[in-house]
Amino acid sequence: MRWILAVISFTLLLTAGPTSLANERFSSDKADFRLETVATNLEHPWSLAFLPNGDQLVTERAGRLRVIRDGKLQKDHISGLPDLVAAGQGGLLDVILHPQFEENRLLFLSHAHRNLDGMTTRVARARFTGDALEDVEVIFEALPRSNTTRHFAGRLEFDRNGYLYVSVGDRGQKERAQDLGDDAGGVHRITINGKPAPGNPFLDDPSANDTFFTYGNRNIQGMTIHPDTGEIWTHEHGPRGGDEINILEAGANYGWPKVTYGIGYSGLPISNKTTMEGVKDPLHFWDPSIAPSGMAFYTGELFPEWRGDLFVGALAMRKVVRLTIEDGDVVEIENLLTELGERIRDVRMGPDGALWLLTDSPRGKVYRMVPTE
Repeated sequence: MRWILAVISFTLLLTAGPTSLANERFSSDKADFRLETVATNLEHPWSLAFLPNGDQLVTERAGRLRVIRDGKLQKDHISGLPDLVAAGQGGLLDVILHPQFEENRLLFLSHAHRNLDGMTTRVARARFTGDALEDVEVIFEALPRSNTTRHFAGRLEFDRNGYLYVSVGDRGQKERAQDLGDDAGGVHRITINGKPAPGNPFLDDPSANDTFFTYGNRNIQGMTIHPDTGEIWTHEHGPRGGDEINILEAGANYGWPKVTYGIGYSGLPISNKTTMEGVKDPLHFWDPSIAPSGMAFYTGELFPEWRGDLFVGALAMRKVVRLTIEDGDVVEIENLLTELGERIRDVRMGPDGALWLLTDSPRGKVYRMVPTE
């Protein structure tokens, strides 16, 4: 009997996961804060969007779109999602509202899709009624498809002209990121109807796909707009090392796999170059890899000391990284929430002035970072 109890106790210890540190006080170099738990028991939550009425939308990679209302996760999920598949790293990924959402009720979802030709990253546009999606239309599909189940990327962002940026990973087939006739391994800029955005850099190149904005990107998992300049900032996963932060420039090649600060998972080198002519160098890189996911500039009033700083979530290193950037250089880096022990999937700047976090697990959480009282 004692042996059975010991086994049960040990099993519970293994499955309990990290100890909750919500509502405990955390100290940083610039500000003290605490975590407020907003929602729990989400299945691998991937992205968060803020509705004008104060509700939040949360995607679950397994293929559900959920609503948080008055601080409570609603049991019923939103109906009418586009056809998608949850396999490997793919599933329901990003959600983003149209800049004029209050007038047109349009939102956009990135997701994985499978047919007889394999899997790919898609983007669908839909009209949100409050409990369902209507007029759902796939406006972008990365081609060709492949049979891998990794590196879908899928982060979305609007620029100030109302064009939508779509990141597509190299699908684990690195050579595709240097092929402008292949949609994998880059960022695409489209209209809300899925057409190439006017002014795209390769519109006059018959060998390149018209939607490309940048290429040579391995697997972008964070994308945000700079609050002052309007530039689109991204970060992407390297292999073993070489995670990068980049500022997107039209037509730029970010080098993967010709240049990288990382090595292959086998331990063998991928390239002997970390820079080369014709390739855009990263603003910052991590080695070893932190597996970055989600990013946001802090623009709120709750933490005036953080205003203008960039916040990046980390999956492998289970933390949030705060970066201060001055004149195009990273001048300060601070690791936050290292004791939390949870994979951070998304980081969002909330309209309430708080930073919002999603944790990636079968029972993922939504947190708010708020000042200590």
